[in-house]
Amino acid sequence: MPRFDLSLDELRAYRPVVREPADFDEFWTRTLAEARAAGDKPTFTPVDTPLTACRVFDVRFPGYAGEPVAGWLLIPSGAEAPLPAMVQYLGYGAGRGLPHEWLAWVAAGYAFFVMDTRGQGASWGVGGVTPDPHGSGPATTGVMTRGIDSPDTYYYRRLYTDAVRAIDAVRDHPMVDAARVAVGGGSQGGGITLAAAGLADGLVAALPDVPFLSHFERAVGMTSRDPYQEIVRYLAVRRDMREQVFTTLSYFDGVTFAARASAAALFSVALLDQTCPPSTVFAAYNAYAGEKDITVHHYNDHEGGAASQWPLQAAFLAARLAS
Repeated sequence: MPRFDLSLDELRAYRPVVREPADFDEFWTRTLAEARAAGDKPTFTPVDTPLTACRVFDVRFPGYAGEPVAGWLLIPSGAEAPLPAMVQYLGYGAGRGLPHEWLAWVAAGYAFFVMDTRGQGASWGVGGVTPDPHGSGPATTGVMTRGIDSPDTYYYRRLYTDAVRAIDAVRDHPMVDAARVAVGGGSQGGGITLAAAGLADGLVAALPDVPFLSHFERAVGMTSRDPYQEIVRYLAVRRDMREQVFTTLSYFDGVTFAARASAAALFSVALLDQTCPPSTVFAAYNAYAGEKDITVHHYNDHEGGAASQWPLQAAFLAARLAS
């Protein structure tokens, strides 16, 4: 596979100007305030599993508009004092799966929470259980164009709000140290991580892995792969909607969230990634306002570092917790 994007030196210097709505901060302040006003307390129901190294809780927490969102919370067995916590967001189409799929962070001594992804969870993996009880106007298959005619109705308004409320929920558990919460995820989960880092206060670290959902206008015009191609297919039919679509997307761009983030961040990027082109990742990385580093995978596509990225993330987070 040939390289198709900028050189690495050009990527490190790449700082595009993306659309930023004048009311971006007001929009998200209002959205989160409404969600918090609508929600009740999260519930943590113990689950009997074969796992002996951790306690498992089936979680329901109030997300966007107070709507229930599922998750798993895993606490290392024998823990007696509140622990640092990792909140995990999922890739496109995935659901929370089963508890035994999520043992790495628990084995490293963390409380671990994985958030189900509303309206997804049926494309790969074991699946999810959280519905998205909102309709929309005309849309392509998938969620990228669901409600895209307005930022108020766009699918990712609900999902990003869920992500912040997941942090609120985790902090509500007595075995979690609310001051030592980190967020992470790959692809779509990486894009959600950037949104959470830009919207939630007091995070200790953010770990966006080959993040999706950044620098939309470049990504949509550059890659031939889904999910960005969902927007291409939509605009190929809805020719009159181009300006409105990119106006809506400007409220959800990882570059803009990155510029508002303060938690220490470890990104990853793959230079042959045709799903999330390297320049879109570097656009967010170079805009990121907090302490940051990036792992570059020179000969990988969208799998990035795969399992080799986790030890780097664990070392990065442990160093920030020790400082």
